[in-house]
Amino acid sequence: MTRYAKTVGAAAGTLVAAAARERRRRLAGKVVLITGGSRGFGLAMAAEYASLGCRIALLARDHNELERARDTLARAGCEVFTVTCDLSDRDAITSAIDAVARQYGQIDILVNNAGEIVVSPLENLEAADFERAMAVMFWGTFYTTQAVLPAMKARGHGQIVNITSIGGKVSVPHLLSYSCAKAAAVAFSNGLGNEVRQFGINVTTIIPGLMRTGSHVNALFKGNARAESAWFGTAASLPLLSISAERAARMAVNAASARKSEKILGFPAQVLALSQTLFPGLTSELLRFTNAWLPKDGADRVLQAGSELENNFDPLYRLLTVLGRRAGQRLNQPVETSGGGG
Repeated sequence: MTRYAKTVGAAAGTLVAAAARERRRRLAGKVVLITGGSRGFGLAMAAEYASLGCRIALLARDHNELERARDTLARAGCEVFTVTCDLSDRDAITSAIDAVARQYGQIDILVNNAGEIVVSPLENLEAADFERAMAVMFWGTFYTTQAVLPAMKARGHGQIVNITSIGGKVSVPHLLSYSCAKAAAVAFSNGLGNEVRQFGINVTTIIPGLMRTGSHVNALFKGNARAESAWFGTAASLPLLSISAERAARMAVNAASARKSEKILGFPAQVLALSQTLFPGLTSELLRFTNAWLPKDGADRVLQAGSELENNFDPLYRLLTVLGRRAGQRLNQPVETSGGGG
């Protein structure tokens, strides 16, 4: 390595360290409320904020998952408060926000992360699937935001971080109900940011592509559920198609700390978003081609959880999804498999 390269590397390292110190200085002691924070990307976000000295509040539906998440963060020395809450229930959200405010005094940063994925061709979806997706990923985001805004406006500062999806920018086959809800969340987040900046409140829209969180075991499937689970679990685990949850969390927190209005996470998602902007016709053709290779047979309209299907796969699938399963172990969504086959 040349002296010039060493000098540049040292300077870059110094700048990165300085930026990290500044982020910690600005965030230390801040109260961060994360919805859907008991597992997956929400838990990765909680760990990242906790590493910067924040106090954490987690909202999620499953009490046992919340307890495990709290224990995980507490072992790392983080101050954590949890509230069991159904993010599709407006009254439950109001009560949960009030409980967090009583515990910590105020909420400085709201991270709207709760979500639910249904993987299915349109022919197997029903109106209820779209309604449930909107209830959690749009209305849940709306209700939590409405609950924290008055106090943030009164203080003259605050931050809202909305975790959406590349599906909210480019609707992907077999993820239609999910994409519709995320598109609504993207529109709300972008418009919200334009309106509340005048009150000292910053809004950041985070747009991840596929992330290795282990969430494929908690996704829901219809139609040929086994085949749908196979392609989705594989895509969400392969490193060239997905980004690690921990890296994505660092990028998201850095973008929010820098008060960016929007951040797309992951190279594949960035390429897809750019392609949609510059070449919408070509992008549609590519997605139609992709759809032609996705599962077609299967008339089942009953939702099946990915965790119920994991034992039905052969060793090749388990090899292809090993990184996803390891992420699930780290992020509170493991699944036990018996090794049964194909």
